[in-house]
Formats: sequence, C-alpha cells, structure tokens
Amino acid sequence: MQDIEPFYNWEKYYEANRDKRSPFYGHEPNLNQYENDIYGYYIHPLWDEIGSATLYVKVLFADYEKHFVIIELFGEWNDAKHNDIMYFKRRVVDEFVAEGINQFILIGENIMDFHGAEDDYYAEWFEDVEDGWIAAVSFRDHVEREWQRFRLDYYLNFGGTLHLDNWRTLQPQAFYELVKSLMIRRLN
Repeated sequence: MQDIEPFYNWEKYYEANRDKRSPFYGHEPNLNQYENDIYGYYIHPLWDEIGSATLYVKVLFADYEKHFVIIELFGEWNDAKHNDIMYFKRRVVDEFVAEGINQFILIGENIMDFHGAEDDYYAEWFEDVEDGWIAAVSFRDHVEREWQRFRLDYYLNFGGTLHLDNWRTLQPQAFYELVKSLMIRRLN
C-alpha cells in the first residue's frame, strides 16, 4: 500500500497545500517518513489525512471560477464503522462548498472497498451543490454495487461513461470539460 501514490502530474497547475482556499493549505507532508496507515499498512505520505482511520484524499485540482474540484481518494470508504462520509463531508466538502464549489469530481480507482450506513451526509452534500453535481469517476464495480444497494445513486453519479481509464492523459481543465459534458448528458 505504501507504493500507491496520488496522481501528481498536475502539480504544475495546482497544489492544495499552496492554495489558501483549500482545506489542506500549509500542510507539508514529511516525505522522509511514513506516518499514516490503514489497518497496519503504511501509506504514502502524499495522501492527506481527513480524520478517518481508513479514508485518505488528495485534492488534485480546484478551479473557483468554474466552481469545480477534482479529488482522488484512497483506502477503504467505511461509513458503517468509521463514518468516513462525515469526515470527508466536514473536513473537505464543506470547506470547498463554502468557497463556491458545486461540482465535485471524485476519482476512486484506489478505493478498495465500501461499507455503507445512513445517507444523511450524502443528502446534505447533494443539497449543498444545488445546481452542481457529484461525479464519481473510475470506482471499482463492487464499490458501485454497494452504493446502489445503499441507494447512493440518488446523490452520486457513477458507472457507465464515468469509467475513464485514460483520465491521467488529460490536463485538468480538459478532464473537467469531459466529465462536465458527460454529466450534462446524464442530467438532461
């Protein structure tokens, strides 16, 4: 697990720890020491901690003029045991919503599993974005099946055309425009 790094090729365009509007502003990871772990397995220090024992994130890009953010997730999304959605919502989502963000792109190919519970935080998030949307890109099939089981497909858009294996080949603005076009088709 320590070898799984967040995507860093967009750092020439954006770094969350240099963005005064980001919840991770000023955070300097210690690249010489692995401190965080998931179930006893150390993880790469570039993943940002949100207070959860099993879910970590990396804000890859934020554009406040176009009102979107791209966030890569890592670990196990465990609402049943750790209430991960609460940590993610309060520590990351709420901070960006307060800055005018209403379009969230979540990249989830490094989410290994999902354990659901109540949908209160998802409903709140859905209300927060009003005219925006929440797109979950490239999550694993079994995670998406669990989301459907817990009826989170009412709040999150995932599956089908949002399985984008080549997202890393795009620049952040082009990736956003692609996801936005897919979302417009879905929502119209």
